[in-house]
Amino acid sequence: MINVNLKNHDYEYDVTQLLLVFFNEIKFSLEKIDCEFYLENSIKIVGDDFIVENKLYQNDVLIDELIEKRENKSDIDLFIRNYHKRIIKYSMYKLLLKYKKANGKWGILTGMRPVKVVHKYIDNGYLKEEILEILKSEYLMSEDKANLIINIAYRERRFIYPIDNKRISIYLSIPFCITRCTYCSFPSNIYKKKKHLMEDYIKSLKYEINSVIDRVNEKGFVIDSIYFGGGTPSTLTVSEMNEIFLLLTKKIDMSTVLEFTFEAGRPDTITEEKLEIMKKFNVTRICLNPQTMDNGILKKVNRNHTREDILEKYEMIKKFNFNSLNMDLILGLPNQTMETYKKTLKIIKDLKPDNITIHSLSIKKGSNLKNTGYKFEDANLTGKLMEYSKEYLKDLYNPYYLYRQKNIIGNLENVGFALEGKESLYNIKIIEERHTILAFGAGAVSKIAYENSDRFDRVANLKGVEEYILRIDEMINRKLDAIENIIR
Repeated sequence: MINVNLKNHDYEYDVTQLLLVFFNEIKFSLEKIDCEFYLENSIKIVGDDFIVENKLYQNDVLIDELIEKRENKSDIDLFIRNYHKRIIKYSMYKLLLKYKKANGKWGILTGMRPVKVVHKYIDNGYLKEEILEILKSEYLMSEDKANLIINIAYRERRFIYPIDNKRISIYLSIPFCITRCTYCSFPSNIYKKKKHLMEDYIKSLKYEINSVIDRVNEKGFVIDSIYFGGGTPSTLTVSEMNEIFLLLTKKIDMSTVLEFTFEAGRPDTITEEKLEIMKKFNVTRICLNPQTMDNGILKKVNRNHTREDILEKYEMIKKFNFNSLNMDLILGLPNQTMETYKKTLKIIKDLKPDNITIHSLSIKKGSNLKNTGYKFEDANLTGKLMEYSKEYLKDLYNPYYLYRQKNIIGNLENVGFALEGKESLYNIKIIEERHTILAFGAGAVSKIAYENSDRFDRVANLKGVEEYILRIDEMINRKLDAIENIIR
């Protein structure tokens, strides 16, 4: 535990995220006792200089201090506050690293989207070698993590640039599942319990799509990717899928849609009839997400299927010849070992899906794992599993997008791997936040990008299905207002 006293600034959130790299518990207090360390941090601006002072105490005794002095300007950071936060985190990290081992290799990069940092430097004319040195010296990252995000950034840029604010994506939320996985914190509803709401939910979803897409078309926007997520969208019946697909084809010029993703996710929701309707309406990318191929672990995390079910449905999907098939795996699940994971990854690689997404488990508020106090027995193992994944897949797959989450085991990352030419456009756009994504349905969050700016606004729909249905006009009006800000 560490107690912290911040002086002359209010960057408590950013400091907390940095200190979690070293400590499980952080308290902001003036007390120097009853804690492992006490850190006093202050800033001041003197002339053209920005000065950060850190004093580290143990048992009320000063044991070390560090003063970081920098010129008070940045050619990179959009706002001077961002620069100040970065130098504060840098100075704290350097001091604490002398006394505590850091959890992970990400240095002071604590945000969800570290690849965005690389894009920022590329946009400002920095060369690859210069960015590598900056990430190592100024962000205190390991060389392997720095190279990983640099390579991903260059791979992404052919999909992101040139930035065209007239090109947008849409996301549709189907927040229903057959069972709730123990690690899940997404807004999802057990289908058997909430089935009676489905008819009204679809009516509200269609109403929202109708109202908003009309404005999108009026303003001349082009929709280039569509993503059905959840929940588990394949809990929809064939009739319900057909109903929504028909509306989309009436409202959207489908000739501009480069990628149309449908998260089938759970094999126990997939039928040939559903795959036929997806194919009929030109779904191009489908997700079948085993998470693990170990039957014992699947049962432990409340997945209502087996490894054999996954293999059966994989072969069924392959017959329909979708352009891309994605499979997700999770590191850090209960009872997972290096042996069980190696077996899982070999099975998946031998199937040769077009995308493989490796998630490091994030124990989130609202999940059963969080509520029961779950801790992975060996947090270091998740790091080994991730490194093994990268090495084992590298002869066929390239990392093409990456993001991180709060409370992620081992302070790791989630990485999407793809066969050459099979990268997911939507995944890149949702993570790098350079384009507008309009999101429909309960729990869906729109991201409104601003022209010639890194700025974006979040416009969230209500999470509860009942609330969403009752207040649908409010959700629509929020989105219509936001659309006016995409291009002025």
